[in-house]
Amino acid sequence: MKTYLSRDKVVSFLLLTLPTDGVSRVILNLAKGFVERGLKVDIVVLKAEGDALAWIPSGARVVELNAQMQGVGKLLYLFSLILYLRKVQPASLIVCRDDINFGSIAKYLAMVKTQVIQISHTNLSQYIDYSSDDVKNSFSAYLLRRFFWFYGLADGIVAVSRGVADSLANLAGRPLKQVRVIYNPVVTPEVLAKAEEPVNHPWFAAGEPPVIVGVGRLQALKDFPTLIRAFALVRQHMPARLMILGDGEERENLETLISELGLTSDIALPGFVSNPYAYMSKASVLAMSSLCEGFGNVIAEALACGTPVVTTDCPSGPAEILDFGKYGSLVPLADAEAFAQAILTTIASPRNSEALRQRAKLFSLDTVVDSYLQVLNSDSVQETVTSNTFVQV
Repeated sequence: MKTYLSRDKVVSFLLLTLPTDGVSRVILNLAKGFVERGLKVDIVVLKAEGDALAWIPSGARVVELNAQMQGVGKLLYLFSLILYLRKVQPASLIVCRDDINFGSIAKYLAMVKTQVIQISHTNLSQYIDYSSDDVKNSFSAYLLRRFFWFYGLADGIVAVSRGVADSLANLAGRPLKQVRVIYNPVVTPEVLAKAEEPVNHPWFAAGEPPVIVGVGRLQALKDFPTLIRAFALVRQHMPARLMILGDGEERENLETLISELGLTSDIALPGFVSNPYAYMSKASVLAMSSLCEGFGNVIAEALACGTPVVTTDCPSGPAEILDFGKYGSLVPLADAEAFAQAILTTIASPRNSEALRQRAKLFSLDTVVDSYLQVLNSDSVQETVTSNTFVQV
């Protein structure tokens, strides 16, 4: 189905929740890019709450469904979404977090012509495999496995990497012809400006040993223990420091490991920082040790900062971002020795910073917005709303 945006139509992002995570940042970057092109944009959420409210672009309207995604609350969510679609009849509904694709179900029940685009941010099969038993046995995981065929109801599917697209096809048990790969829009003028800001930490002073930086939620899927063990091997060869930015449920376990390895003076866990890009740009290496990713935003952001990257060759995203090793080092999963050797090699012979920055342009906001507008078949734009507006359905 072809849908063309006209002056009285809206592009709606079904984001549901607003935590300060990678999905929120990516989608709100995309929304900002749409607003800057003159399009009318709705951000549809269950509740207008969450720290990422501060990231809502000026000119976007926030719509509350006043529902939840737990138990019977899913039915209220579906009903509220139907009402929204009937009332607003957006040209396109971009489904951002709903892996079961209630967006398409709501479209057909609402009997509207809205184009539904499902974005998949996660390598779902790998995510489930590497998750805890609680996640594997959760009701949401059951629904995903049982009703994955709902993906096929979407008018289009966007996967954030080729690996994610392959994962979708594997889960569906057939090729999904409507899948298009569009990388995340993580390189913005704001990121580049923030990368130039100073870092008030003595480790980044002139003459100090090289600093390796990791960024991400402290959770099992990020496999920071492997990075810490790799750093312990690096320290046997040279002075260095490791700083991991982020917080999460694995903090206590990581602190215990750091203490056991006798590295408390060389490893810092400062928690969440509002501007990780300033740290990235001043690091000798950006290290990512994940077991699985959908894309790997921090890798693209590090390239934009001109910072060399060492990452696990996890499914999926890192290899694609780095052009299969041309723009950074790829190492096997959970291999501390290989990780340490790659870090040592990178510090000794870093890649050209300007080449990394040029590669990062592939993940710029303008480039990605152009790709999405092709998917939406847009041939016109709207007048821009001048401030954020909050409404309820």
